Amino acid sequence: MGRRALPKIDETIDLSRHFYKVETLPAPWDPAAIFGRDAPLEIELGSGKGLFLQNAALGTPERNFLGVEIAYKYAKFIGHRLAKRHIANAVAVHGDGLKMFREQVPDASLAAIHVYFPDPWWKARHHKRRVMNESFLADVVRTLEPGGRLHFWTDVKEYFDAALALIAEVTPLVGPLVVSEKSAEHDLDFRTHFERRTRLHGEPVYRSEFVKS
Repeated sequence: MGRRALPKIDETIDLSRHFYKVETLPAPWDPAAIFGRDAPLEIELGSGKGLFLQNAALGTPERNFLGVEIAYKYAKFIGHRLAKRHIANAVAVHGDGLKMFREQVPDASLAAIHVYFPDPWWKARHHKRRVMNESFLADVVRTLEPGGRLHFWTDVKEYFDAALALIAEVTPLVGPLVVSEKSAEHDLDFRTHFERRTRLHGEPVYRSEFVKS
């Protein structure tokens, strides 16, 4: 399913607290400088329109959330979404999330990593472009703190099975844990916009969760 056009954003809203580029993040890595406080940090790789960041930040105010999105217009839209709602514990970052993990995120610094509905790269010769690859999984293990969690969801059964097999092969993560489908209480009560669209089309969603022991 392709992405729909984004709603227009209000250019008068100040995004400086909610929208960053990977190259403008504090160096060395300093989440307290971004959020103005120390708190457990969760990162979402590929944030789309930002529904997860919005709902997670509002529902878990004691944690900080950073979403990295490679498409500039989507990352800016997320920043706008967060800023207009005055959500202080979530930010959007534009750039290459895999590179950010590899070069900037320190060891044992994350409470959770979220990967929801990544591009499946359907053709076999393109599977090497999938984000759930051995290199990224090494960074997942490295950056999660003990007890930290990896959440991976997709609507592509082949990708799900391949990713879970790879996780079992190359990481010490415990799982997959059972993740039950939650009934939606309102129109935006979904993990992401993609989950909403998938379920409204009557298609299955494959969910997994892993823990670093």
